[in-house]
Amino acid sequence: QVQLVESGGGLVQPGGSLKLSCAASGSIFRRYTMGWYRQATGKQRDMVATITNSGSTNYAASVKGRFTVSRDNAKNTVHLQMNSLKPEDTAVYFCNARSLSPFENYWGQGTQVTVSS
Repeated sequence: QVQLVESGGGLVQPGGSLKLSCAASGSIFRRYTMGWYRQATGKQRDMVATITNSGSTNYAASVKGRFTVSRDNAKNTVHLQMNSLKPEDTAVYFCNARSLSPFENYWGQGTQVTVSS
């Protein structure tokens, strides 16, 4: 079992920055690929960024060059630095931990990010 707790969401103006954090507990953190997903009102949940236990990253095309995902295996945390935010980035952002063997998949409770003037 893994427990995930997100923090750092809030209201920011277009062009601004926010940093989301996710603290994990309950299992061996470095086993998991960590990710950030987001879900806007009335839309499906989409991948934003993922980072493997070795540090390989993957980004959605819409955030590439603006967002940076990182992890600290010693502190069991994963971060999402979001720069040049746009109104279309407004969504609930969820932290995810995933292992393929054995298959495990965990979600945090989500944190709201609102980009508006």
